Amino acid sequence: KVGWYNAVLQPAFHLPYPDDTLAFVVLSTPSMFDKALKPFVNKERLKIIRDPVDQCISHHLSRVKERFPDQRVDVMFDYEILPSRKPKFLAQTAAHVAGAAYYYQRKDVKLDPWGKKKIYGVCIHPKYGGWFAIRGLLLFPDIQVPFLEQPTPADCVSTDEKRIELLEQFNFHWQDGRYRDIIEVKERYSEEQKAYFATPPAERFRLLGLPQEAQ
Repeated sequence: KVGWYNAVLQPAFHLPYPDDTLAFVVLSTPSMFDKALKPFVNKERLKIIRDPVDQCISHHLSRVKERFPDQRVDVMFDYEILPSRKPKFLAQTAAHVAGAAYYYQRKDVKLDPWGKKKIYGVCIHPKYGGWFAIRGLLLFPDIQVPFLEQPTPADCVSTDEKRIELLEQFNFHWQDGRYRDIIEVKERYSEEQKAYFATPPAERFRLLGLPQEAQ
């Protein structure tokens, strides 16, 4: 429910819907690369592709929207920002309140070792660890769900030591991706997918076999 999200944030970040409005958080799993992105790129090869992942997600969420012709469905993407430069929604907070993934933050550590350093939080999924992404929000403004019960996200990094290790790796060594394996995972990105996301965006077209002019 939108109210779960608004309840944990300052008014400046609230979503402008009644508290009981139904919303879905959309995650991409490791298999998205092979099952969705590569087929999308092959199909769209002759069209202009600016950002393959964003356009692929947009394409699939548009198809979801088409399945509800009699409903108003509002879609927000994780990369969208408002004129004020604030993100349209805070993806990690949304995932946490929906019970999809646990958002580990500095406040979850009892003995904080970082002093005045800025420490960013990170979501961990009970099945995929850090090998997933939060892609968007689907809102159904005409559907009110007052009796929906809020699920609790799985606290899979439960000790202080592990949480410190997770936040250290995410904040100071995120490039090596070790934080993603903070727990035993069921599935992770393929080597091809890792190489894709580790490559600067402008050079990713070549990896997908796209001509440079597709930019």
